[in-house]
Order: sequence, then C-alpha cells, then structure tokens
Amino acid sequence: MKSFFSPRVLQTSRILAKRAAGHSSRPTVLKAGFLPTPVVLALGLTGAAVGGYYFFDARSAFHEYVLCPLIRTFTDGEQGHKLGILFMKLGVSPRLYNEYNTDQTDILGVNVFGTRLRTPIGLAAGLDKDGEAIEALFNSGFSYVEIGSITPLPQPGNPQPRFFRLPRDDAVINRYGFNSTGHFNVLANLKIRFNKLLNSFETSHSAEISPPSNAFRDGKLLGINLGKNKTGDEVEDYVKGVNRLGPYADVLVVNVSSPNTPGLRDLQNEKKLTHLLTSVVKERNVLGTNLLGKKPPVLVKVAPDLTEPEIESIANSAKDAKVDGIIISNTTIQRPAESMLTTDKELINQTGGLSGKPLKPFSLKALRILRKYTKDSDLVLIGCGGISSGKDALEFGKAGATFIQFYTSFAYKGPGLPAKIRDELADELKKEGKTWEQIIGEDDK
Repeated sequence: MKSFFSPRVLQTSRILAKRAAGHSSRPTVLKAGFLPTPVVLALGLTGAAVGGYYFFDARSAFHEYVLCPLIRTFTDGEQGHKLGILFMKLGVSPRLYNEYNTDQTDILGVNVFGTRLRTPIGLAAGLDKDGEAIEALFNSGFSYVEIGSITPLPQPGNPQPRFFRLPRDDAVINRYGFNSTGHFNVLANLKIRFNKLLNSFETSHSAEISPPSNAFRDGKLLGINLGKNKTGDEVEDYVKGVNRLGPYADVLVVNVSSPNTPGLRDLQNEKKLTHLLTSVVKERNVLGTNLLGKKPPVLVKVAPDLTEPEIESIANSAKDAKVDGIIISNTTIQRPAESMLTTDKELINQTGGLSGKPLKPFSLKALRILRKYTKDSDLVLIGCGGISSGKDALEFGKAGATFIQFYTSFAYKGPGLPAKIRDELADELKKEGKTWEQIIGEDDK
C-alpha cells in the first residue's frame, strides 16, 4: 500500500519515535504554572504560622467548640483529665496572649495575703494533682493556681471507674479518693521548677530584686493543697505537708472536705478541726517562711453539705486556731436531680462528689452563712463551686469572697475560660461603676 506521506516526513517520524522510545522509562513531570514555588512555600508557611497562633491562643473558639468536645468524645473522664495534664506538661497548650496588657487590674485587682492579685480568678485544686502543669495553668490567665491534694505517701486512690461526666449539666462526679504520687515526688517537681525559674529570674534581674512569689509572676500566687493518706494520721499527715512542701508554697490549704476519703469530713467537727488547724499553724510558724522569705498563710477547705450550726463551728475553729482563711466549698454529696438536665439515674447516683453548675446553689448558700459568722474577723473567704461566668463570680464576691476558684467549668470550656470570666466580670463591675474590692461582701454590709 502506497503511503500518503513523503519520504522526508516518514524519516522525521521514525527519528521522533526512536527518541520517544528512548525516554519512555522516564516519568512525565507536570509543572504547575499558576504560582511559582517560592510563593507557594511562603503561603504555606504563613498559613502554618497563623494556624499555630490560633491553636496556641487561649481565646480561640477552637478549644471550646472543637478540641474539648473531641477529647470528650474519644476519652472517658479520667483519660481526658490525664491527657489534658500531659499536653500542659509538655508545653503543648494554649496561653493567654498580652495578658498583662489586658487584665484590667485597675478594676479587678485585689489585695490578699500581702500580694495584689491581678484578678480575683483562681484555679481550684484537683486538676493538677502533682504539680506537673503549673506554668501552663498560669499562662491560661489564672492569678491563683492551687495544686493537689497531695498525700504524704503515694496512693492509687479508689478503683476505676471513678470519674463521670454529666455534660448536659456541665458537671462531673468524681470519687478519686486522693490519688497522689506523694510528697516526695511532688517535692521533686517543685524543686526542679523553682530552681529553673529562679535561675532565669536572676539572669534577667539585678541581685537586689527578689521574685514576687512562687508563681514567679507579678500579681500571682501558688497554692498547695494538703491531704491525708487513707490510713494516715489525721494530724501528722498535714503537719508533714507543711514541713515538706511549705517552702515552695505561697498559700497552704488543709483539705478536710473531700467526700471520697473515709472519715475525712469528720475532721470538720469543731473539736477535731480546732486541734488539727492549731497543729498546722504551729508547724507553719516553725517553718517561718518559704524559700522567698514570706510566711505562707494557712487556709482550710470545707464542704457545702453543712448545717448552719456546723458552719458556725467551723468559723469558730478557724478563729481559735488563727488560720488565715477558708475556702468554701468542696464538692457536694447532694444530688439536686429535679433541677438537673441529666436524666440517667444510675449516672446521677454514682458515689462521689458532684461539681460543676449544679453545685453553685449549695456553695453560694454556704458562703453566705459563713460570711455571717466571719465578717467580724480577719479571715479571708474564697468562693468555690459551680462558677462558670462573670456573673457567677460577681455573686460570690458580693456574698463575701475575696477571690474565687473554679475547675470543672475550665475542663468543659477550655483554656479561654479564665479570660472570658475576667472580661465578663470587668464588664459587670463597669456597669455598676465599682471595682472588685468595693463589692466584696456587699450583700452583707
């Protein structure tokens, strides 16, 4: 058959075919012509930087609406707790940027224990039991961070499961039972932290300037919550805590109100409590000062499940023993099922202490009663239990709290909550034309 192509065209076709065959083993490279490679790289790096900033910004809605719900979806209560502490321990946790430029200390500042706290917003004990995440928690915007409870000897606490979420009520029930790695493990954590921060402070400050507190931050304090072993001595366990951990504390807290250690709440009996607190104060006086040359005040943390006469007796014990203040309150053993959204009766009736929003009416009522019997003294009252908004904080302040603490709402809402409550509280005070210090105890003056 005769070809329609000329000999020259056929020859050219054969040459091209041979070249194609010679390169057939080489992959075809497709080049994008839309953006040059350096531009793509720059955009990628910019996107990563913006994403990283957003992730590490405590105010980011990502934490409350994405990350925290994801953690709750794929972990049980205790697993989520441990995961959060691990992230903070490793430094993979958000922080409140520009805190010292935006904390409105002119409105929210409060003088307490020889320090002017930048805000009255504190973290309750129970989250960081072993002092592993202190820096991350201060970075979230808390002016007061309380670690513990810490027992003299390591103990595992109660059998699992022992931590239950009630998400419809923003509440939890726990029966941890003072699980603790013990004094000496926590002491090691505190020593390492103290030496590291002291070296850093001395490098950046002149020799005549001392760190402001064990928080190593202006206007902030570190509290250490002391507990007793399940089979420990009801006085000596606390005295040991003062002696061993007091040097690293700005505040020492005697916890006699956890419902999960057999017999612990019996220590709220007036005679027993007076003896215990007197012994603790005596040991604190023997200690003298912490490593920064300041005497740590002693507080006692009590339950909300007390009658008025029992609260009055606690006030009397605190005055007689000359402690510096009272935290009210711990978790409750009551179950206000009629006012809760959770309908699972088995879940609601789990043994343990209930915390979160359903606790607020009990703790606030107990605070108001306690104020009645302490307003003639120098005792500092700290409000704790069910606080999740600026309006809640304001209620506790007007009821007599010098500063407030929360924990469960922080676990639900994430690292942006301290700043959110701070800003909401400042707005509420501005509406009234007052400062935080001016409204303390306003309901009972």
